[in-house]
Amino acid sequence: MSDKIVNYYRIEKAISYLSESFTEQPDLDTIAGKVNMSPFHFQRVFTDWVGISPKKFLQYLTLDYLKHKIKETENMIYAAELAGLSSQSRVHDLFVKIEGVSPQQYKSEGRDLEIFYGYHASPFGMCFIAVSSKGICALKFIDEEKSRDEFELFARQWKLAKLVHKPSYTQGYIHRIFASGPAQAGDAAHDSLQLLVRGTDFQIKVWEALVKIPFGSLASFQQIAEIIGQPHATRAVGSAVAANTILYLIPCHRIITKEGSLGNYHFGKVRKLAMIGWEGANISKNWIAG
Repeated sequence: MSDKIVNYYRIEKAISYLSESFTEQPDLDTIAGKVNMSPFHFQRVFTDWVGISPKKFLQYLTLDYLKHKIKETENMIYAAELAGLSSQSRVHDLFVKIEGVSPQQYKSEGRDLEIFYGYHASPFGMCFIAVSSKGICALKFIDEEKSRDEFELFARQWKLAKLVHKPSYTQGYIHRIFASGPAQAGDAAHDSLQLLVRGTDFQIKVWEALVKIPFGSLASFQQIAEIIGQPHATRAVGSAVAANTILYLIPCHRIITKEGSLGNYHFGKVRKLAMIGWEGANISKNWIAG
């Protein structure tokens, strides 16, 4: 396991503690002790990951922050400005295009399709990615012990495709996807990625709405239902969000309940909170820099 992945799991453990204890305002020594690291080393690892200190990161873990982001999106919808809160908020976003497989392709289960896949370190732990000539068809965050399970699930969905383990190829995609971190946000804004998805017309409509949520913003299930013109379909929206297999690019981590609860997240609530905080911190830094 790479140092990057090991450090992420330390950070995740710290975020779990912070989310439960933020009202106590724990100091750096206490937080570092929870992950068995020296305060100096932990501060450096955490700052390398997100660009701010654990103490400053606390603000992105509060219910008030989550509710504020939902209200921000509500105002944005009413103002018909779903394209983004500002030019600053868009600088981190990748240009993502979604293409659904045709009914014939769906029935063929991937026949005549070659798909390259690999496992890589990311800012949020290990991930699995699969890419065909028609676009990215899977991106999931995984724990090492479950990596085989995720691959077998993917293989069943594309059972007649030719699956080729080629991390040297898929690594380039990982770099492009996660280049929207502290050092390379400007470059990522001009990138473009094609996604190949398997889903119903309704699911694809929901996923297309998700990719319109700007980096660092949050929306509720109800808001997504309103965006797609089916305000009473909140439960169905939740099912479509859960069916997403291209994480981060189709950002289901940006969907929470209207009350500010994180809701369910197959790949871990703490990881979802880490992603929300990581994006929020990067947006704030960009505002300050701008």
